[in-house]
Amino acid sequence: MATSPEGGMASMIQNLETKTGRSMAEWIAIARAPGLSKHKEVVDHLKSSHGLTHGYANQIALRAVKPDDAPAEGSDELIDAQYTGAKAAMRPLYDKMIAVMTSLGPDVEVSPKKTCVSLRRSKQFALIQPTAQRLDVGIILKGVPPAGRLEQNPSTMCTHRVKVSSEAEMDAEFVSWLRQAYESA
Repeated sequence: MATSPEGGMASMIQNLETKTGRSMAEWIAIARAPGLSKHKEVVDHLKSSHGLTHGYANQIALRAVKPDDAPAEGSDELIDAQYTGAKAAMRPLYDKMIAVMTSLGPDVEVSPKKTCVSLRRSKQFALIQPTAQRLDVGIILKGVPPAGRLEQNPSTMCTHRVKVSSEAEMDAEFVSWLRQAYESA
């Protein structure tokens, strides 16, 4: 059975305390020492001065350099923050996109991040990232050649990208690509 990302993270945090004798909160306090303000500085310090592996040092640094009042990963505040300023006009399109995505099945999980929203089932199958003029929708469709609107994605996370600038572009063809990705996840 696949472990959820949240379950994996909880296990990693528990293992950190077991292996080092210090809790995540204690490590964050160490990482917030004067003179350490950037992610890379914190990671390098934890690895060289405390002998932590890169994975543990990275997770501690992510928490240590984030302001205490920053929205938690997965929160609706992250979505609100994505659709401000020049991207605010894309929020209604995003809301419609989420309705389309969640209609694929009862197990679609919407997971907001700082700059995008991940859609997954047992694993990720799509990603929504706003721009000022459109939504870039990354889709994982292994073995499907790009054609027409279904472009090869320039990043490695998703295999394809579809640029969506209107509700009309969420047509039957678009939904069929999403369904195929969903069913493969």
